[in-house]
Amino acid sequence: MKHSKFSALGVSAAVAATFTFIAPAQAAVDIIQIDGSSTVYPISEAVAEEFQKETGIKVTVGVSGTGGGFKKFCRGDTVISNASRPIKAKEVKKCKEAGINFIEIPVAFDALTVVINPANDWATEMTPEELKMMWEPEAQGKITNWKQVRSGFPDVPLKLYGPGADSGTFDYFTEAVIKKSKAIRGDFTASEDDNILVQGVAGDKGGIGYFGLAYYEENKDKLGAVKVKNAQGEFVAPSVPNAASGKYNPLSRPLFMYLNATKAAFDPKVKKFVEFYLKHAGKMSAEVGYIPFSDAEYTAILNHYKGLKTGTAFEKPAIGLSVNEILTLSAGN
Repeated sequence: MKHSKFSALGVSAAVAATFTFIAPAQAAVDIIQIDGSSTVYPISEAVAEEFQKETGIKVTVGVSGTGGGFKKFCRGDTVISNASRPIKAKEVKKCKEAGINFIEIPVAFDALTVVINPANDWATEMTPEELKMMWEPEAQGKITNWKQVRSGFPDVPLKLYGPGADSGTFDYFTEAVIKKSKAIRGDFTASEDDNILVQGVAGDKGGIGYFGLAYYEENKDKLGAVKVKNAQGEFVAPSVPNAASGKYNPLSRPLFMYLNATKAAFDPKVKKFVEFYLKHAGKMSAEVGYIPFSDAEYTAILNHYKGLKTGTAFEKPAIGLSVNEILTLSAGN
């Protein structure tokens, strides 16, 4: 797999030029509390289990969706927030109002996967325009059968399954496919639990849904994956190499964790956990079905963290970016 050169020197230079002072924490945490994205959960949970075995330090990992996680994070309820999209301006504002600075860390890369029932042999390839036709707000109560999506599709009821509004996957899908954040039809089965979405599509011949690649890989004996037409006109399957190269667009995306900067800078337990996470993130990401960066890139990301540069490098949605583009943006943060 090809990766960019995520220069530690470049990161250090950017950090040195824009260093933000972070006040020391008042008290060390007893338990490292993490919440947020269900997509990032498998990575963080795997790392947390290994960390607890090695250190005895307790780590809890919740799943309230990216948006739900940021609500808790910006109240100061959690130390780390998992996110399957970059933090939004309104969330940055909430954190700022609460006096919480954050450090943004890319941890892996994902291919958002459109899944169908294995008995569906007609929609194995689809265009973003067809996905938009099915999911846009105007489709509610109108596009209810597969035969309405494309001429030649069978007369089978269309049943849609997807993440709820607090999910970063929901945000990314609406921005990438419908071209407007949170714009979607309301008559679909929504859940923050990806396993419920898996069960829904797997049990319904006319079912279609979407979630992170790891959940498809874990359940591909029950589901089919749709090849999506990219900007170059090619139908591309969701996979590790296709996402890493940028070929699987517009549904490739970065995954993040956001750190409470005060705790990450001064709390020894949190610092130890973050360093452990970045040391093992590549191995754990690959094990649960995501796309790791190279060892050299994780080392540079660790140095970026140690520089304590706060804020986000992603003022716009990170739609269809390659690994190279993600790391270049983060290096400039």
